[in-house]
Amino acid sequence: MGLTGWILTVIFCSIAMGCVGGFIGFFIARSKIQKQIKENPPITEKMVRAMFLQMGRKASEQQVRNVMRSIYAAKDN
Repeated sequence: MGLTGWILTVIFCSIAMGCVGGFIGFFIARSKIQKQIKENPPITEKMVRAMFLQMGRKASEQQVRNVMRSIYAAKDN
């Protein structure tokens, strides 16, 4: 095997290892994100209503939607 064969082998191994590393990184990141979402679920309208009830108020639908809109607006910034 000449020099060209070794160069092609090194290039092929580098590409293969990069692909394997990419797949492993993808699955690790996916599992971490799923774990975080399970531990800290995103806020829902039901949770907003429960917060209003804990404060001693019955929230109207408009108030709930305003709170949700402000949460999403703050998340975008």
